[in-house]
Amino acid sequence: MSEVMIFPASYRDVKKAVDEAFSLFPVDITGKRVLIKPNVLRGAKPEEGITTNPAVLLAVVEKVESENPASIVVGDNPGLLGYGANRECFEKTGLMEAARGYYQNIGDDSVTVSFNPDFMDTVTVSREVLEADIIISLPKFKTHGLTVVTGAIKNSYGILPGAIKAKLHKAAGAPDRFNQAAVEVFSLRVPDLFIVDAVVGMEGNGPASPDLRDIGCIIAGDNAVAVDSVISQMMGLDPAKLGFLYYAKQKGLGDYEPDSIKIHGELKPVPDFKVPPLGGEASTQNPAVRDLIESRVRVRPRPDADLCTGCETCVEQCPVSALSMDENTDLPVVDEETCISCFCCQEVCPEKAIRLE
Repeated sequence: MSEVMIFPASYRDVKKAVDEAFSLFPVDITGKRVLIKPNVLRGAKPEEGITTNPAVLLAVVEKVESENPASIVVGDNPGLLGYGANRECFEKTGLMEAARGYYQNIGDDSVTVSFNPDFMDTVTVSREVLEADIIISLPKFKTHGLTVVTGAIKNSYGILPGAIKAKLHKAAGAPDRFNQAAVEVFSLRVPDLFIVDAVVGMEGNGPASPDLRDIGCIIAGDNAVAVDSVISQMMGLDPAKLGFLYYAKQKGLGDYEPDSIKIHGELKPVPDFKVPPLGGEASTQNPAVRDLIESRVRVRPRPDADLCTGCETCVEQCPVSALSMDENTDLPVVDEETCISCFCCQEVCPEKAIRLE
């Protein structure tokens, strides 16, 4: 039987909830490489409720520090609107300061791994994700137009750097297949602990809806299926009707049935909580959303000849060696077949000479 904690909290006293989460779900951190992964969808202010709140990240970082790890990395790969702006997203959200110097652009270095060929033969995953001994995932209590709920499982979609996310979105197509693809990504490296920012949640057509609700708690557990089941029940949903939970259970990743989960705390559904359509039609049939995904699949880095000094920093830092210098122009050129659209080149360019086109 899985266990899930629901602990009353505000952003002023979130440390108590974090301490309780580590007490209920102990993780052996001493001497280990620890990756802490918040939800950093895009560069949004904390009060917008789109990303993990800095207070939650700070409390987790301080707790991990006290356990004497070998190293700590705080990182994420932002979503469709945040490509090429990893550091900027962390700064705007307030998560850079909360990371206490442990921030790292985990999109800078990636590894190609085998994937479910029903979608794509391979995907790229941030190397820090694969090499971490311990991963602590910090999801946000939110809705999502395709998966209905975005919590513990969906937060792992951020292990994919750059436009590989958009490519997988496109390969999946229908919302039911995307629910399955999200579970496939999650299973590449299952985190060890989940601490959900549910102090302020998001309803409506997330994951960037303006409709926020005071939930007033931190949710935690060491099984993502159970955690997301609790989130869905609090949203007034039947977890059995959520595609990603169905696929996760089929893969043996956990059980969403309420009677299989022991609750530490009180599970109370939020009255009149607004959720997207269960089939994800609100997103997949929206031409603007389809165009956005298509545009992010096609976008590639291009040098600005007026700004580029030919320093080759972008060439040296490209994680897949997709850039080389053109002998005739002394400008970097991209191999479009090799490029994974992570846009590390744009981030590392000292002259800000890389455009995305």
